[in-house]
Amino acid sequence: MLSNIDHLIFAAPTLKSGMDAIEKLLGIRPVVGGQHQGRGTHNALLAMGNIYFEVIAPDPTQSDVPKPLWMKTDQATQPQLWTWAAANSDLLELEKIANQNQIPLGKIKSGTRTQTNGNIIEWQLTEPILDNENGIMPFFLNWGKTIHPSKTLPQAGEVLAFKAIHPNPEIIKNQLEKLGINLLVEKGTQPHLEATIRTLNGKIIQLN
Repeated sequence: MLSNIDHLIFAAPTLKSGMDAIEKLLGIRPVVGGQHQGRGTHNALLAMGNIYFEVIAPDPTQSDVPKPLWMKTDQATQPQLWTWAAANSDLLELEKIANQNQIPLGKIKSGTRTQTNGNIIEWQLTEPILDNENGIMPFFLNWGKTIHPSKTLPQAGEVLAFKAIHPNPEIIKNQLEKLGINLLVEKGTQPHLEATIRTLNGKIIQLN
């Protein structure tokens, strides 16, 4: 399952509060990534093996962007695991599968972000949908020729396990399997994600 994960997204009311929370949990401060121009957000990043961890928050310099912001991150009232992105190298084929099975999937778009060093990175993604089962249903990313962020970021540990909790687990699991994802989905009252992480010093923490 972990091979499907491109990155985990941790939303916070402000970038500083999110970075502070992750530094307290993992012992390493995320590196400021840059702005998502026109989306109203900015981020900070850490790597966990081949997966990366994105802290995302409203960008106060983009106050003119309509709400809700990208992935509804302006609705995060405290730092928390928010949603995730899955890796996929053929988004057009994925779009066909989603349409055939009537699974909501955002339109394929190109994305860019200007890093703090001025470099521009590019990717293709399925636009994150707002109705994503409280973050359980991922959006999909294809980095193409861009070097995956995990290759250049500070390592902060390892993701040991990743699962979802949902009142109707079989429905969610079936949709995910049709999209090529084998995610453990357990029954629970409130839909959410849970990640088990081992930090560099060996500490085991739970994020949800």
